[in-house]
Amino acid sequence: MPQALIRGHDHYYEWVTQDPRQLRSGKPVMVFLHGWGGSSRYWRPIAQALAADFDCLLYDLRGFGQSQDSLRASRAVETYTIQSYVEDLEALLNALEIPTVCLQAHSMGSTIGALFLNRYPQRVQQAILACSGLFQYDEQEFRQFHQVGEWVVRLRPRWLAQVPFLDRLFMARFLHRPIASDQRRGFVSDYVGADAAAALGTLLSAVSESVATAMSAEFAQLQTPTLIVSGDKDQIVPADSGEEAAALNPNIDYVRMAQTGHFPMLEDTSTYLQHIHHFLTPVTC
Repeated sequence: MPQALIRGHDHYYEWVTQDPRQLRSGKPVMVFLHGWGGSSRYWRPIAQALAADFDCLLYDLRGFGQSQDSLRASRAVETYTIQSYVEDLEALLNALEIPTVCLQAHSMGSTIGALFLNRYPQRVQQAILACSGLFQYDEQEFRQFHQVGEWVVRLRPRWLAQVPFLDRLFMARFLHRPIASDQRRGFVSDYVGADAAAALGTLLSAVSESVATAMSAEFAQLQTPTLIVSGDKDQIVPADSGEEAAALNPNIDYVRMAQTGHFPMLEDTSTYLQHIHHFLTPVTC
């Protein structure tokens, strides 16, 4: 299992390529960022579809998937801020000696990605942010969200992943169209297995006053050609919020995918890939 020691934490990563014997032979690199509670595994179908044109780098964010921190019991919640994951990505690219990439991110990963684009603009040629957008800070709503979030994070027995049909119930709010059963089960498994400190820390950081108030400026100053893709039935990050973010900057293109929820890349993969290929032509990463 490939692991890279990044800022004191082991990170799982994998390459998805058309021919592993020719890795890093001149193709541009595309790096993928997953969302909260998930892992890089749900990006594999997209990476496999793009492998003819890119060497695709998937990795699990610290505390999620197979990037579980052996010292997690001693880590404070504040270690797991969105900003700290920006630095993790930069350190990962340095460790793997990758000077520039294309970036593809989803949900919380898109927030990390947007911040990365402004902190390290020289590292990214093009970016795709799925299910990203602006949200307004409301003190009472955020406080209630954090209270519910803490309860949800703490009540995650491992046996939940084995309950028949739970994957359908669990994913119902995230999806408008059905996805493959192994993808549903994989997400539930990742969710119940995520490190508690990482899950809670990122939740409190991503949905916070500081991030909410900063994102308008972050989107407005992007210099990297960027595509925001929204699912028009997304109940987690409404499509209107993505359109509002894109309207702030001529460097941002926007696509609203019909009849998809929070996982447009899995709910309608062929249409998603059409938009990606159109945006990435010509490949410049």
